[in-house]
Amino acid sequence: MKIMVVALAAGVGFGAATSLINALSSPYAELGAPLVGTVWADAAKLLSLLVDAGWSWAALAVAMGWLAGTPVRGASAGALALFAATGAYYVTDAFAMGADTDLVRWWVAGLPLGLILGAVGAAIRRPGLIGLLAALTVPVGAAVQMVVLPPRPHLTLTPLIVLAEVLVWTGAVLGAGWAVHRFRATRRAAVTG
Repeated sequence: MKIMVVALAAGVGFGAATSLINALSSPYAELGAPLVGTVWADAAKLLSLLVDAGWSWAALAVAMGWLAGTPVRGASAGALALFAATGAYYVTDAFAMGADTDLVRWWVAGLPLGLILGAVGAAIRRPGLIGLLAALTVPVGAAVQMVVLPPRPHLTLTPLIVLAEVLVWTGAVLGAGWAVHRFRATRRAAVTG
């Protein structure tokens, strides 16, 4: 039960923070307009490019599944985190930017994805190939998103967009490297132990 409270809180915090960061990064939003031309606007834009991406939402569900530990609890925690994040995102968006809501559509999409990603997160704890594949889910997902749908809201590359892409690629490489290292270490321990 404790993990469900954590998943709920993490989801609400992530969703609300993502919406606020988006509002702060937009020169057209009431919250972002006063920041135009400041270092804070650049920081908000960079954070927006990082957290308002599919891979980061997937990472939330995977992390909650990993914390839950078992496949059933992991699936439940992942789904609850995405459900809460989506609700908090759209409620915050309505207040921060006066935006319309696609809440129900994203809840419908987020429920099965949260269940799957939460179960994947729980599987990271398993040794062997299953644990390796589960641990590679977020890094590979981030890399695929960078190829298929990179964070480029403009036609021209800006230094912030390049920095965001470098950070995502670096995180993907480090995450994949950690997963492979853990897999090899576990195999070595099994052979020598």
